[in-house]
Amino acid sequence: MRVLAFATHVSRVFITPVKESDRAEFIAAMLASRRLHHPWLWPPSTDVEFSVMLERSRQDAFETLLARRREDRALVGYFSLSNIIRGALEGAFLGYGAVAAHAGQGYMTEGLMLVLEHAFERLGLHRLEANIQPDNVRSLALVRRCGFQREGYSPRYLRIAGEWRDHERWAIRAEQWRELSGRVRV
Repeated sequence: MRVLAFATHVSRVFITPVKESDRAEFIAAMLASRRLHHPWLWPPSTDVEFSVMLERSRQDAFETLLARRREDRALVGYFSLSNIIRGALEGAFLGYGAVAAHAGQGYMTEGLMLVLEHAFERLGLHRLEANIQPDNVRSLALVRRCGFQREGYSPRYLRIAGEWRDHERWAIRAEQWRELSGRVRV
């Protein structure tokens, strides 16, 4: 198993790529977290949806990373880097969802910091963008805590649960993350 670590401090969580053996635990956690997620997102919660996510994660343009608590390996959330574009952009879209049983304890903040380190240091990306519905207060607070900046507002941007929904566009660039995390590029 490949474990990604946050080099500058010991986090209470670690991130690891999703794999087949995560299927039952992931689906159960997403089903148990429906009240937390809806109406904001609809994460994979069936065998078919998990299979689609797993297959996408095997492609170069998509990664799903699970955040797990170090003390007991409990699943606390997941992150996806999608539409990873190389070349002139070197960017990706960020998605995520917490596990309700562990929400509000700071695990997603620690997990997202690890994902940023992974995206900017290991993958060599320049920019991550998160699109968040304006009423999703918890999600907006998460990206703010991790250094994302609001770049704009996109009316009827994404179709979620069959409805076109407005979103705020938040992003962070590698140099912003390095400045915030005290890292120097060599």
